[in-house]
Formats: sequence, structure tokens, C-alpha cells
Amino acid sequence: MQPSASSRVRQFEDGEQFQLLVQSVVDYAIYMLDPEGFICNWNEGGRRIKGYEDEEIIGQHFSQFYVEEDRAAGAPEHGLRMARENGRYEKEGWRLRKSGERFWASVVIDPIWKDGELIGFAKVTRDITDRHLTALRLEEAQKALLQSKKIEAIGRLTLGLSHDFNNLLTVIVNSLDLITIHQKDPERVDRLVQGAQRAADRGMLLTRQLLTFARGQSLAPEIIDASKFVAGAKDLLTRSSGLDVHIEFSLADALPAIFVDTTQLEAALLNLVINSRDAFKESGTIRIGTGLIEERPADMEASAAQFVCISVSDDGPGMTDEVLQQAVQPFFTTKDVGRGSGLGLSQAHGFAAQSGGYLLIDTAVGRGTRVSLCFPTVEN
Repeated sequence: MQPSASSRVRQFEDGEQFQLLVQSVVDYAIYMLDPEGFICNWNEGGRRIKGYEDEEIIGQHFSQFYVEEDRAAGAPEHGLRMARENGRYEKEGWRLRKSGERFWASVVIDPIWKDGELIGFAKVTRDITDRHLTALRLEEAQKALLQSKKIEAIGRLTLGLSHDFNNLLTVIVNSLDLITIHQKDPERVDRLVQGAQRAADRGMLLTRQLLTFARGQSLAPEIIDASKFVAGAKDLLTRSSGLDVHIEFSLADALPAIFVDTTQLEAALLNLVINSRDAFKESGTIRIGTGLIEERPADMEASAAQFVCISVSDDGPGMTDEVLQQAVQPFFTTKDVGRGSGLGLSQAHGFAAQSGGYLLIDTAVGRGTRVSLCFPTVEN
């Protein structure tokens, strides 16, 4: 005949059943501290994890489980105080076994109250060294992977820039050589001068991109009229677009002023024009326009109600969704080696954001691309 439930309970009087349960736990060190932090009792898990026998540890202060630097910093007392004040204290850190070996522990301290009086603390410690070391190895692996990606990106950048500058210098040197040969042909000399000038402009832009990327954009903004600024840069933008590219301007009148760094704005526009030019296999049309809008990205917080946008559009092949997702990332480029550093759209995007605005890309395969730099308006 099986004993009744009540008779089984009576077999474990005075908390014996609970004591057996606690003692059976070997993966956790469970022990009770008095209000000052001295150890009153503990379980088999404590003996296994810490390495002490009962007679060696009962009556000792629990701070002897802490590493020297934590004891000196008052970590044991801090844990008891936080548990008393907040009702619970959790922490991870290094602890010591009897042998002096360190292990990574997850610690929970709970205060024990009786009739409103603190009579001690319940402390639970778990050895999670393996998990901690695994996390550290994963973190190191992630850092190594990130460093590898940085080195790879720098390698791509260096390779691309070396080809870029070599090509530009070749254009300039060849143009100068041909000018000396064809001095009596004004039209040809003029074309050669324009070609050399475009190469020099491209080299200047690459240098700006590198300086911006290396030190961050230190802006010196001023109040300007966007349409007047673009009109003043027509010659530079036209020259940068190339001989086989037709460039059109559509500039709105009486736009509100914007507050931007003109040097960075010129660099951003050059980047957009050169990107459009490079998108063409042979010839094409680039349109540069200005306008006023009252829209902004849904996730953007801005005090301005209106934005002045300078857009550069082309009738090139357009971008795929995959390319669009990565378009503003540094070093990303779909151009062949020697035709792009991957910093153009990144610079334009960062400049617009730093100026309180945003960059908007409207594109689709087969219908070209329009990139707009949008800046908040200011009161005159």
C-alpha cells in the first residue's frame, strides 16, 4: 500500500524536503548569508563550484570568493547594499575557487526579510565560464572579420584610386604633349585643354573625397540661393559632364534660402554629375534642376516645413533594387576599377544629413536615375 501524500510530507519535517532539494542542485552554488555577509550555510553546488568543504567556509565572509581588485573596489558590500535597497542584485564577473583559479560567474543576491527585519541574503552563483569564453571568442572573431573587411575595403579603395589618378595624369600629360604638337590648330588645342581641365577637376574631386572621408566633414555653412549657386557652377558642371553628354538646367526662381557649405555642395554636385556621366555607355542627357518641396522621409525628424532640392537626373540604365540598397555605403561602386572610388554618393549623403537635410534617390532599371540633395529652408 502506497503512503498518502500527507504522510509523505510528514516524513520531511522542519524543511527537510526543501533542504534535500537545495542540496541536490550541483550546477548552482546556493548559500545563505547573514546581514553582514558571513556565510551561514550552502549546498553541494557550492562545494563543487568553489572547492571548499563546509568547515572551511561556514562562518567566513563571502568576499573571499571575489578577486582582489573587486574586493578593493568594495564590490561585495555594493552587491549587498543594492540587493537590500532594490530587492534584488544581479551581476556577472570573475570569482575565485579555493585553488585560486578564476571562473566567470553569474550572481544573484536576494534579501531575506522577516517581520520587516533583514535577517540575511540568499545568494545563487553559477559558473558560466564556458559561455563567457565562447562569447569572447565570438566577439574576437567578429572584430577580426570587421578588420578584414576594412582592409579589403581599403585595398579596393587604394586600387581604384591608383588607377583613377594614373588615368587622370595620363590624360593631362597626353593633352599637354599633343598641345605642343598641334599649336597651330586652335580648335584641337581647345578640345585638348578642355580634356585636361576635366581630368584636373576629377583629380581635385577625388582629393576632396579623400580628405572628407579621412577627417569627417567640417562644414562652414553660409546662406545661399540654390538656383544662383547652380547657375554660377554651370561651366564646371558642364565641363565635368563630358563632350558626348548633353546637359540641361532647369532652375526655379525666387526659392527660399538654404544654409550650406558651398565647397561641400559643389563637391556633392560634381559627384552626382560624374556618376550620371559614367552611367552612360556612350552619350546621354543630364538634367540639373532646383525646386521647393514640402515632403521629407517618414523617419526623419526636422523642424523645417519646406526643403529646397537640387536634383541631378539622367536617362541612363538606372539601378537595380540590390544596388540601390547599397548605393550610399562608403567604397561601394558598380564601376570598373579606375572609374570610381565608391565615395561619391556616400559623401553627398553624409553632407546632406549633416546639413539637416537628406539625399533622395529615385531610380528604376531602364528609366534612369534622379538623385536629389534636399536642404531645409531658412528665414532671410
